[in-house]
Amino acid sequence: METRVAVSVAGSDNSGGAGIQADLKTFTHFKVYGVTVVTCVVAEVPGKVLSIQPVQPGVIRDQLEVSLSYFPVGSIKTGMLYDRINIDLFCDAYEAIPDRQPFLVVDPVMIASSGHSLIQPDAVERYKARLFSLANLVTPNLDEAAVVLGRKLNSIREMREAAFRLYEQYRVPFLLKGGHLRTDAATDLLIDSDGLKEFSEPYIHGLSTHGTGCTYSAAIAANMALGLTLYDAVSRAKKYVTHAIADSFRWASTAGDICALRHFWTECA
Repeated sequence: METRVAVSVAGSDNSGGAGIQADLKTFTHFKVYGVTVVTCVVAEVPGKVLSIQPVQPGVIRDQLEVSLSYFPVGSIKTGMLYDRINIDLFCDAYEAIPDRQPFLVVDPVMIASSGHSLIQPDAVERYKARLFSLANLVTPNLDEAAVVLGRKLNSIREMREAAFRLYEQYRVPFLLKGGHLRTDAATDLLIDSDGLKEFSEPYIHGLSTHGTGCTYSAAIAANMALGLTLYDAVSRAKKYVTHAIADSFRWASTAGDICALRHFWTECA
């Protein structure tokens, strides 16, 4: 049986909770082989980003070339791309893939859970002008959707209106994630050519984690590489990330308590 392959194009998180580290753990959980293209090296822990070092564009280009040329890639997810140059590098490489292009999940990583900006100002317009139109699914959280739309979303009703507006504008499926509303149910909205669908799981209060968006989008990419429909991939990924949050690791440190998602466990989904 052929091993399915997914590629993560994202930043490196030394804490292991987000970025390519979270993506690789997620791919492994779903028994998908993970390949990575590192765009940035980030020094961080949950709640704090100390520094960001972009990888040289030529190195990113080489990683993309060998990853996409030597592996039978079933899906790709982009995470932290950081700036316009990296977005254009990725778009050029993706558009150059011969024959059928892999399913592309764009997680528009813009703001860390701590509130730190993870992109340069010129990146937002490149997402909107070029990358979104290449995607098979875009997965913004409410903060990222606010950057794209130019206004905050404060309710499920506003999320529904925003989902239709995003689909009308970009004509690609969007998964609008509502966890930042912090209501008793974490409700996400998927809009595509079949209309609007809702995915809801209990919101886990009292935990301070990071990497939930990376994990969610990686789980969708893994399940698309496995051949699931988009609806089933999102449904499976939603349950997976909810479990990963609810069963988080916890440690006491000199800087305060630390939580990290549990990306894999004995009973694989």
